[in-house]
Amino acid sequence: MKTIDDFAVAGQRVLVRDDLNVPLDGGRVADDGRIRGALPTLTALLDRGAKLIICAHLGRPAGQPDPKYSLAPVAARLGELLGRPVQLAADITGPSAQAAVSALPPGGLVMLENLRFDARETSKDDTQRGLFADELAALADLYVSDGFGVVHRKQASVYDVALRLPHAAGYLVRAEAAALRRLITDIRRPYVVVLGGAKVEDKLEAVDDLISVADRILIGGAMAFPFLVAQGYKVGTSLLEAGQVDLARGYLDRAARAGAEIVLPSDVVVAPERDADAPYEVVAANAIPADRMGLDIGPESARVFTASIRGARTVFWNGPMGVFELAPYANGTRAVASALTSSEAFTVLGGGDTGAAIHALGFRDGAFGYISTGGGASLEFVEGKTLPGLAVLEEP
Repeated sequence: MKTIDDFAVAGQRVLVRDDLNVPLDGGRVADDGRIRGALPTLTALLDRGAKLIICAHLGRPAGQPDPKYSLAPVAARLGELLGRPVQLAADITGPSAQAAVSALPPGGLVMLENLRFDARETSKDDTQRGLFADELAALADLYVSDGFGVVHRKQASVYDVALRLPHAAGYLVRAEAAALRRLITDIRRPYVVVLGGAKVEDKLEAVDDLISVADRILIGGAMAFPFLVAQGYKVGTSLLEAGQVDLARGYLDRAARAGAEIVLPSDVVVAPERDADAPYEVVAANAIPADRMGLDIGPESARVFTASIRGARTVFWNGPMGVFELAPYANGTRAVASALTSSEAFTVLGGGDTGAAIHALGFRDGAFGYISTGGGASLEFVEGKTLPGLAVLEEP
C-alpha cells in the first residue's frame, strides 16, 4: 500500500480519517493516547503544506447530531498538542464544512464534526454509504487512512471514500500493520494471548480462531464468566449475556482437542455493586455468592497469569482484567501490565481500553513492545481476518 510519502501534498486538500474515539470526563479528554497516535501523520502533512481535513467519530450517537458526542473536546486537545487552534466545522459535509475547507491555506487544518452524526456513515446499504462517501470525497483531493481502530469496519469514511480518491496509509496505520503482522508471520513460542474487558460479544468469537494459533489463552475480566458458567460454576450477578455460555463450552472442548490451553481465573474479587466504596472480598471462582458480581481477577489468578506471561516469547494482550478505573478492582490489570514490562517477549497491547488502563495505572508506553490503538481491529488482524479498511488501500 502507498503511504503519504508517495504523494506530493503541497496545496492539496487531504482528508485524513483518524480514530479519535477517546474517553471523556466532564467534557474533557480523559485519555489522549489515540490523539497522540495521530500526531506524526498530521504534523508531516501540515509541514509539507497540505490543506488538512480531519474526520473521525466519537461514541455512538445513533446517526444524528447529539451535543454529548461533539468532537469539540477532541479538537481542543488536538490543538493543545499541535500548539495551534483546531477549527471544528459545525457539520460534516454541509455549508460550514464546505466554507471551512474552501478557506484553508496550505498548512491549514479543519476538523469535521462527528461522522456518526450521519447515519449513512455506518449504513449496511452500499448505496447510502456511497452517497455519504461522495460528499466526503468532494471536499478533498487525496484520502489518508490513519485510524487503525476502524479499519475492520466497512464504513463510508473508512472504505468507500478510498474507492473515490487517490489514497494512502498514514504512519500510524503502517506501523500498526507492521507490528501486528509479526503476530502472524513471526510467532516465537510459547505464544500467550491475554483476553479481558467488558465487550465480551466482540471478543468471544476470537477465541475460536486463536485456539489454533496460541499455545495458551488467559481469560480475565467479564470475558471469563461465560467460561466459568460453562464449567458448571455460578457467577452471581456478574456480567453475562445469553448465548455466550454455549460458545464458551464449545471453545473449551475444542481447545482440549487441539492441545491449546485456556486458563481461567481461580479466584475473583467480588462486590454487591460496581462501586469503589462497596464492600469487596476475594472468593474462589467456583464460590461466587448469588448477590455478588465479579469485578477483577483475584491474587492467585494474577500470580498464575504473571507466571504464564513471564514464560512466553510472544504475548498479545487485549482487554483489562477488571474494572481498573476503581482502585479495589485494578490489581489484576496492574499485575498483567507489570509482567509485560519485565518480559523479554515481543509484546503487543491491543485495544483502547487496554491503553487507557496502562495510562491510568501509571505505566509508560515505552515499557511495552507495541501499543495498538485498535481494539477490535487488532484482534481481527491477529485472527487473520481481512480488514476492509486495509484491503481497500491495496486497490490502485
